[in-house]
Amino acid sequence: MKNIKFGLSLLLIVATFYALNTKLGSLPPLGKFLSPNQGVWLNEITEANTNNDIAIKGLSAPVTVKYDEHLIPHIFAQNNLDLYKAQGYVTAQHRLWQMEFQTHASAGRLSEIIGEKALDHDRQERRRGMGFGADNVLKKMKEDPEVLTFLEAYRDGVNNYINQLQPKDYPVEYKLLDYAPEPWTIKKTALLLMYMTKMLAGGDSDLEYTNALRKFGKERFDLLYPDFFDINEPIIPKDTDWSILENVQQTPIPEGELPLDSIAETMDKPHPNNGSNNWAVSGEKSYSGNPILANDPHLGLNLPSIWYVMQLATPQHNTFGATLPGALGIISGFNNHISWGETNATRDVIDWYKIEFKDETRKLYKYDGEWKNTSVRVEEIKIKNKKSYIDSVIYTHHGPVSYDHTFKGNGKKKVGYAMKWIGHVGGNIQSTFLDLNKGKNYNDYLNALKHFVAPAQNFVFASTEGDIAIWVQGKFPNKWKGQGKFLLDGSNPEHDWQSFIPQEHNAYVKNPERGFVSSANQHPVDETYPYYVFNDGYEPYRNRVINDFFRSKEKFNIQDFKDLHNNNYNLKASELLPYIFEHMDVSTLTPEEQDILNIIKLWDFNTEIDQLAPSIWASWWSKIFNLTWDEFELEDLALDKPFTYQTIYMLKNNPQDAFMDIVNTPEIEISKDLFLITFKETVKEIIDWKAKNGEYNWSNYKATFVGHLLQALPAFSRFNIPIGGDANTVNAASKNHGPSWRMIVEMTSPPTALGIYPGGQSGNPGSKHYDDLVDIWAAGKYLKLNFMQNPEATEGVLFTQTLTPNNE
Repeated sequence: MKNIKFGLSLLLIVATFYALNTKLGSLPPLGKFLSPNQGVWLNEITEANTNNDIAIKGLSAPVTVKYDEHLIPHIFAQNNLDLYKAQGYVTAQHRLWQMEFQTHASAGRLSEIIGEKALDHDRQERRRGMGFGADNVLKKMKEDPEVLTFLEAYRDGVNNYINQLQPKDYPVEYKLLDYAPEPWTIKKTALLLMYMTKMLAGGDSDLEYTNALRKFGKERFDLLYPDFFDINEPIIPKDTDWSILENVQQTPIPEGELPLDSIAETMDKPHPNNGSNNWAVSGEKSYSGNPILANDPHLGLNLPSIWYVMQLATPQHNTFGATLPGALGIISGFNNHISWGETNATRDVIDWYKIEFKDETRKLYKYDGEWKNTSVRVEEIKIKNKKSYIDSVIYTHHGPVSYDHTFKGNGKKKVGYAMKWIGHVGGNIQSTFLDLNKGKNYNDYLNALKHFVAPAQNFVFASTEGDIAIWVQGKFPNKWKGQGKFLLDGSNPEHDWQSFIPQEHNAYVKNPERGFVSSANQHPVDETYPYYVFNDGYEPYRNRVINDFFRSKEKFNIQDFKDLHNNNYNLKASELLPYIFEHMDVSTLTPEEQDILNIIKLWDFNTEIDQLAPSIWASWWSKIFNLTWDEFELEDLALDKPFTYQTIYMLKNNPQDAFMDIVNTPEIEISKDLFLITFKETVKEIIDWKAKNGEYNWSNYKATFVGHLLQALPAFSRFNIPIGGDANTVNAASKNHGPSWRMIVEMTSPPTALGIYPGGQSGNPGSKHYDDLVDIWAAGKYLKLNFMQNPEATEGVLFTQTLTPNNE
């Protein structure tokens, strides 16, 4: 990718085109692609050669953009309208294709550029109501005149860049797929926000749990999927006195039965490991007396990266951090007064309702003893080189009838299943981040959060005034106990969301006595919180390692924060392996098996790149988990296996439970039998792997990669990245998922900060800045973020652009 002509030898060209043809089903014209006048060769660039003065229509005054050695832009404008216009222009300059591709994916429009192979994806996103939700988000944002003008300024900045392009200037992906960029709209920003909402709040298991309830019964279900694990280290400390919440109104449990319909297949879900870590220590626990804050969102590892780092400054505010290409402002970052970061709150904000239609026309559905009108959203899905596909999606007051006889339903024309999702409600999410960008204290932070509806996030905070805090923020339905675990009756008004938890009753803590706040996607609260909170797959390991770390000593410095970001201690393995070693019968092990057992018995549970034990553990755990829950391997029934923590609890505390018995054997197995059977299978797999691939140290075995958004383009991806950790360590780097942006901010005046992410600032594979940060990230190192205080700053500046008004 570096130091060669765009990385494309003849072999690479053939491989890329073969991949496009076989995986995407769309072969672009080779002649145009290789044309010396407009083809791929023109995408090799050196950004420092970019024009220093660029005329931008609609600016009111010149805007200075200073780039540092890693192509991070530091934008200085005289007012907010010019600032966000410049942000749109500069972001498009480096990430245009990514911006548009992600909004196409969100809108269910990939068939337009990829072809018929994307039709199922597009139908799914339309039936998920992504466009419907974006319309509601946009409607809400338009209610705020200031936000609307900023959205329009950002739009105009993007379009200023697009309008300057000739086909020869298009990003390489447009050339590969043979299409052109279209004008940016404020609807696209809403779609980008929906893309993130789906990624972080688009998961549920209601239909799978309904199947499990029917198959195994309530007693067994409650054992497998408890509301609280036997350990709980919540985000808000356990000693919190919730009596401070006034006028708590709990929703009563209604009378009646739940429908127990069966669904064989459900829609794709977001990656189960989408999450994050964040924490902050008070001045009392800081080496310097200043609060220190850290954040690292765990998302898919992609090129171009999901994040684009910028500094955005006007005379009124000065902000630095990670942006989302397509959205305004800094998402995770800091200004001269405050810092903030997010982790996913993983709250249950999707429910499913059985809909009974009056007849096969589906114009009426039963509700509250009457027949209520449906509406229809006609979705035209354009398909490259083919006739459009028309999908008519029925809507009820709950939301879209996603599952019906035409899409993953049970074949009954008079029955459907409607989705109620907080993502459809609409919220002024942009306002939250714009307000945080200019915030000066805790009250500004708190007021900014009030606009934030979804995806629910744990917002960590620190300020130069010395405050630290964390709020679990989102718009949460006030559910009756058990509501949302299973399919609900769409005809029963008592099964609707009756109200929302008041925003001021959302869980939070400010300046706790223990001197730190943290979150790592664990349960937000303990059992004393007065509102019902369903266990929606809360993470039980990273949070305990983090909190134990901050309880381990009195003072913490920046190196401590770095060490914690890169902590590879595998608490999950440490809680199961000693039990296995104590109970597994080893009398039948071969010498080869005994040798491998000895390797893992000596493991210190740190998942480092040069160790063999993590590879043994990864293979072994996967086999134990799947064999324990072999009852769930059914082709005609959608089921979700129990959570990892509860699986280990069952193996250790219920070793003779019927679930330990293997379905396809005449013997009756218990947990120690599963350990031995799966260990022998693991040894065979490890030996076979070594024979084919060489040494099975963790770096080789895990083979972390950062893949291009078009997975059919290996030439534009990075493979075999040496980084430790796994999904359950604080450094949650798995094969293609992990820390997507690491940030550490000390609240000096002005703040001093470090940051890194696994990618590069440029979206152009022909740029040296496409992936120049990957190796730094993998090594656990950081960039010192150059937080310039004025446009005259020269230190660390590689080159400068001036965006000037063009009022012709």
